[in-house]
Amino acid sequence: MRAPLCSSDPKKLLDASVLDDPHPFLSVVRREHPLSRVGDTGVHLVSTWDGILEVLGREEDFSANLTGMLIRGADGVPIPFDFPSLDGTQVIATADEPHHTVHRRLVSPRFETDRVVDFEPMIREWTREALAPFLLNEGGEFVPIAERIPAQVVGSLLGLSDGDAERHRAWAMMGGDMLAGEVGPTRMQALALEGQEMGHYLKRHLEAASKAAPDPSRASLLELLAEGVRAGEITLSQATGIGMVMFGAGGESTSALIGSAMRVLAEEPELAEQLRQDPLQIARFVEEVVRLEPPFKFHYRAVRRECELQGYTLGPGDRLMLLWAAANRDPAVFEEPDALRLDRKHPKHHMSFGRGAHFCVGAPLARLEARVMVEEVLRETRQLSLVPGHPPVYAQSIFTRRLESLVVSTRKIA
Repeated sequence: MRAPLCSSDPKKLLDASVLDDPHPFLSVVRREHPLSRVGDTGVHLVSTWDGILEVLGREEDFSANLTGMLIRGADGVPIPFDFPSLDGTQVIATADEPHHTVHRRLVSPRFETDRVVDFEPMIREWTREALAPFLLNEGGEFVPIAERIPAQVVGSLLGLSDGDAERHRAWAMMGGDMLAGEVGPTRMQALALEGQEMGHYLKRHLEAASKAAPDPSRASLLELLAEGVRAGEITLSQATGIGMVMFGAGGESTSALIGSAMRVLAEEPELAEQLRQDPLQIARFVEEVVRLEPPFKFHYRAVRRECELQGYTLGPGDRLMLLWAAANRDPAVFEEPDALRLDRKHPKHHMSFGRGAHFCVGAPLARLEARVMVEEVLRETRQLSLVPGHPPVYAQSIFTRRLESLVVSTRKIA
């Protein structure tokens, strides 16, 4: 039996209103059709907490490999776009076992707790430098600041030159652009060419990193990956692919989280003041922001073989969209699911960093960057607000929940 349609009009998923605010649409889908299909695209939405957990527990049926995506067709109706099968595209987050475990083990030393803690002084210094002109001018466009810090962190993690920070910032946003569902042929070609340039850039640095055996306790990610290539655990193409994933996973997602946090602070002055008075609550605030506005609204899974899910038949070539943004507001799991509450018993109980074996390896670092930004903004200001006539603008993307413009007014502490 086929799954029901998620909407009588397949275009609904790509409506500007849904891209600007997906939550009303996702609420209807989750309530009425927890598993539903997008027209005849072969793509199915999984929108409940329990449904996603079931999928994640059935890797024999559902692959993490990114085999394609949903895009807007010429007439506005969603259509599938298939990717070629390339060695370097199925890495870490999009790799299945046994490869996923190998990839994760290679990069994990750089994300151990003591290594992440060591990053805090540098992140705080970068944050203060980025905020200084913003605060001096009593506000302005905040998005470049939200993008700058994560790009600097990713570059440092990989062991890349600080002089390439602007290129790193652009590359960090590129993966989300490709998966937005809104990219036309001309833009897609430009992104593909830029992706090739990023790949060549990373390969050059990998080759340089491979010339010396690194100290695992001090090595950059590229040095760790180069060592994996040297040991025959991964190919050079896979190492390059992992490096490319780090830009989007560590750059765009954290930028989106920081932007969403700033928007909430500017819209809710009483909450901002509460956090100024009790900074220990900022970590909980970050968790609620990332639950309510996950930077990546979903991830894909590819159906490996004919099987059933929630009583409906799926077949090879079908794809699932695991809707973190819907599951994070599932009323079966969360009391007052749409409310930002600092008193939740388990503040980290959400799916914004994935779940299970594919839980985001960089989650502690993303949390740290967002917490430091909020701490520094609140420490240096006594008032934040949105500027009238300049509403927040979100990227027109089915994949990311990222602000492209956020104009904020501030009053600095005298």
